[in-house]
Amino acid sequence: MGEQKVSLAKSTNEMQAFVKNLLKDVRALEYMLDNDWFESDIVRIGAEQEMCLVDSKTFKPAKINMDVIKKMKDYSWLDTELAQFNLETNMTPHEFKGNALRMMEDENLEYIGKIRQVVKKMGAYVILTGILPTLRKTDLDIENLTPKPRYLALMNALNSQLLGSAFELNLNGIDELHIKHDSPLLEACNTSFQVHLQVAPKDFVCLYNIAQTLTAPVMAIAANSPLVFGKRLWHETRIALFQQSLDTRTSHDHLRERSPRVNFGNGWLNGSILEIYKEDIARFRVLMTADELEDSLLSIAEGKVPKLKALQVHNSTVYRWNRPCYGISANGKPHLRIENRVLPAGPSVIDAVANAAFWLGAVVGMKKNCEDICQRLSWEDVRDNFLKAARYGIDSKFNWYDDKKFSATDLIVQELIPIAREGLQERNIDSTDIDRYLGVIEERAKAHMTGARWQLRAFTKLKQSITTDEATAVLTACIVKNQEKEMPVHTWKLPDPGDLEDYVPSRLRVEEFMTTDLITVQPDDIIDLVAEMMNWRKVRYMPVEDSKGRLMGLVTSRLLLRHYSRQGRLNGLQDTTTIVKDIMIENTVTVSPKTSIMEAMTLMRDNMIGCLPVVQGSEKELVGIITEMDFLRVSARLMERLEAQK
Repeated sequence: MGEQKVSLAKSTNEMQAFVKNLLKDVRALEYMLDNDWFESDIVRIGAEQEMCLVDSKTFKPAKINMDVIKKMKDYSWLDTELAQFNLETNMTPHEFKGNALRMMEDENLEYIGKIRQVVKKMGAYVILTGILPTLRKTDLDIENLTPKPRYLALMNALNSQLLGSAFELNLNGIDELHIKHDSPLLEACNTSFQVHLQVAPKDFVCLYNIAQTLTAPVMAIAANSPLVFGKRLWHETRIALFQQSLDTRTSHDHLRERSPRVNFGNGWLNGSILEIYKEDIARFRVLMTADELEDSLLSIAEGKVPKLKALQVHNSTVYRWNRPCYGISANGKPHLRIENRVLPAGPSVIDAVANAAFWLGAVVGMKKNCEDICQRLSWEDVRDNFLKAARYGIDSKFNWYDDKKFSATDLIVQELIPIAREGLQERNIDSTDIDRYLGVIEERAKAHMTGARWQLRAFTKLKQSITTDEATAVLTACIVKNQEKEMPVHTWKLPDPGDLEDYVPSRLRVEEFMTTDLITVQPDDIIDLVAEMMNWRKVRYMPVEDSKGRLMGLVTSRLLLRHYSRQGRLNGLQDTTTIVKDIMIENTVTVSPKTSIMEAMTLMRDNMIGCLPVVQGSEKELVGIITEMDFLRVSARLMERLEAQK
């Protein structure tokens, strides 16, 4: 949303006035396009780098972005993002030639280096990753929203459009994630490296369609977002998570189609950039208004270049993965850009710039075949490729020209890297820089190792010996170390549990180490079934819930022993069937997901019990369980760490 001063409309009249200005902006843009007002004799590139801040001890989100901004108030290139653990830097636009890519890398490193110096004194690190592995659902509660009016206005506007009762995430990968959340701040999970390419109006349609075509293979080789809340999901989970986090739709018993505000598009572009703006105005209701509006048609009549504020505000609330952008250059001329939003942050700065170089070069290189692209590849194939790349990353198999099938690595190495090289050469990019950045892409493809694949392999390996929470902390710590060494991801070694020296589990919450894969029974189940299930699963505690998932009680191995001992003494004199509610503990001691590990341990010790069901809300919805074995595992890891330090 940049520096736009925005707010919710205070009345119907205010909203109607904004829409009038929005329509004027469309007509003004159409006039400027028809009358050749746009800068078209120069090509520039730029980028925005989003990042997370993590605590230097726990590697969990450090919610200090406003404090960092205060300490670095003299740096105009630094800005906040939605959540208090996010920051963003804005790179200087450079003409796309010579050493432009190296300047992008150097500037990014310089900015991140300055932020690192400041946050290190505050007990935090900077990390570049598509989704922070240590994020918890509670980190995305609305109180962690960056306290700026424009962010609150966006959250309130999206909430006002919500048709269902909550925002939902439903994702399947190696693991599954099905949760509800009460705010669209789930969007803050995502951090990206957004790359801008300035294009002449006459080339916009051609280059936009090329950008759409290239989205899948570029995303496949750049994927870096496989983990959410300790779950292994898609290689680039940002794609689904971003859409679902802002999705105000709900299910219906009819077939009416509603487009999500985060989308890839609905077909090839044919006429001009106006097609996109008009479609987005038609499909998506206005969410916010601008505090300071202009009469763009009046500006046109006076020979002035309008800022098109209303159009830019609306465009900022519709999230296309290749977004059209309007801007005004330093020389006062308007220009058009394509913003690539699909690239995740990281895994390192050189990786990020290599991704940008690959995309930029391939867009320019493919332009020679522009007239044929819509005939040689169907829109349905392009969209299918996009979804496959998000889910499977470098393991994808794509539909390509003339109905040929390519693995991601073969397509990239055999077809697209040569095209990207040709495109960068056409822009007169320094040959050493072309080799540097495309070499990173080629080595990554040959090693079959992206950030996503490295995280998945590393996390799976760590999970075999340590808890999920410790595994995500170790993983995050290793990412930080490798980034600070500026190592491309295909050279990273897989981490070991000992790579994080100061793991502090006492700061954990129950939700971070509880068991959520629950086997439960209901009050009317027979005790013989419960006994067999506990024996099969080798557990000592069995939660009892009703058909709605609400906790009703608890059956323990001690209760079963007492029951069968008493039944033995009766020696078959009774011929009755005992059910769960006859023997279960009804008034069980419980905790919530946000309870600290120390509080939970104290409860278990003071009540002399071996487990705590974890419930949520006034309805006591059962969401997990913790037992003495969970604490024993944490304690054992601490003892192992202490022993290793001797």
